Amino acid sequence: MTNQTTTRIFMVRHGATQLSAEDRFAGAVNAELSSEGIFQAQRLAERLADDAISAVYCSPMIRTIHTATILATPHGLVPMQRDGLREINHGHWESMRRADVESQFPEEYAAWEEDPFTFAPQGGEAGVNVIARALPVIREIVLEHRGQNVVIVSHKATQRLLISSLLGFDARGYRDRLDQSPACLNVLDFKDPVRARLMLFNDISHYADHPRRSKGQLSKWWG
Repeated sequence: MTNQTTTRIFMVRHGATQLSAEDRFAGAVNAELSSEGIFQAQRLAERLADDAISAVYCSPMIRTIHTATILATPHGLVPMQRDGLREINHGHWESMRRADVESQFPEEYAAWEEDPFTFAPQGGEAGVNVIARALPVIREIVLEHRGQNVVIVSHKATQRLLISSLLGFDARGYRDRLDQSPACLNVLDFKDPVRARLMLFNDISHYADHPRRSKGQLSKWWG
């Protein structure tokens, strides 16, 4: 580290699950890692094995706990769970395929596509609610671990919303403008809890030769 007061956050999305492979809404569903997801997490653990990791945090979901445990083991650490890091809740869409949601709830889905930041499906969360619960967790971690390296294992939407907020991007377009592949690595350096610099984004070179192409799971804005 170039500055002893810089806190480095390794922000990681959990590894692949069967539900993610089937393009299902699974924010609040406690899906387990698939064999592919375990492999991805193991490769990332090897990549981070020589880094001086002081702590590992994760959301209280099986897929994030498992990923975090794989990453923490080489450092002799036990992941600490934080509820604020959990994935966005899609309400009555949970466990449904995206195509089925679009056909069965066309008006609701169209409203969500247009503005997922302030609109939520019935029983679910809007992006602004996710930031409200997740951002204070990041602040707490940065203050607790000044000048240290910390791993945080969270989820696709949650991390895209956090990165948008931390860097001052318009979070309304987080679904189309930012991606998070399974077991991807993002690196953010914090001068303090407010000032963050993105050093690495959505990197999967520990298990893939090339980044994936943008396709599917995008709003009509993209197409």
